[in-house]
Amino acid sequence: MKRIISILLLAILFAWPAKSAVAHDPTPPKKKPLIVFVCGDHEYSGEQTLPLLAAELEKKYGFRTKVIKSSPDQNSEANIPGLEALAEADLAVFYLRWRLLPADQIAHIDAYLKSGKPIMGFRTSTHSFKYPAGDPLESYNAFPEKAFGSPPGWDGPAKHYHYGHQSSTDASIIPAMAKHPILTGVDPSFHVRSWLYKVLPDYPVKGTEWLMMGKAVDADKSAVEQPIAWTWENNYKARVFFTTMGHPEDFTVESFQRMVVNAIHWELGLKVPSTWSGKLDINVPYRGIVNSK
Repeated sequence: MKRIISILLLAILFAWPAKSAVAHDPTPPKKKPLIVFVCGDHEYSGEQTLPLLAAELEKKYGFRTKVIKSSPDQNSEANIPGLEALAEADLAVFYLRWRLLPADQIAHIDAYLKSGKPIMGFRTSTHSFKYPAGDPLESYNAFPEKAFGSPPGWDGPAKHYHYGHQSSTDASIIPAMAKHPILTGVDPSFHVRSWLYKVLPDYPVKGTEWLMMGKAVDADKSAVEQPIAWTWENNYKARVFFTTMGHPEDFTVESFQRMVVNAIHWELGLKVPSTWSGKLDINVPYRGIVNSK
């Protein structure tokens, strides 16, 4: 009997540390990356397409997302409430056009930009802000160049414009970049509804890595091929992905969808999915600029 009791005590003694280690594991579970989408454009319904993209990223890829919109609607140039969420973001995605945000809201964007965390932009984010001459925040009109390596504003010295609302774009992968992770599974060429943006010859800035070129179809003026998607490491050491595509109908194109999903993984330092989980359910008609009054 004594021998049996001794064996039982030894068994309990040896088992105790293992149970204790499991119960008091100090390693917290790893949080899923948080993507914060910032929407505020008059024309391309980013406040509708990006929430649908966010929902698909949560459902199919396990990300956490938060969508912040101009309020009360897309034409509200001076108010995007909730930008403090950028402080917790692992990736910020911008779809802006000619905003006039107050200094306290700009401060959240500026802090994120200077954090060196990855940043992504769509289409009209080349002209995110349009503060008038003499405004204390006028210098922030240059945000697109600092953040994305894109032209800093529409027209102006950069001569940044498009080739007409009736035109569209043939998109093609630059052959030398075909093996870039962002282009995994993307068709070598495809067509998008967005009219081509002119960014050459001075943009994208030196040091950017061009992934795709666009050729205008039915242009309203003489047109040459332009870069339409590129990566960069900006001066804050952040990974950057930018595309001048982003018309709502572009989001229905599977190759465009896959490029964006791949870019999100790449920006976060994650392995790009080797298999495609299927077309995303994003179907938003083009609205154009609508007076909200």
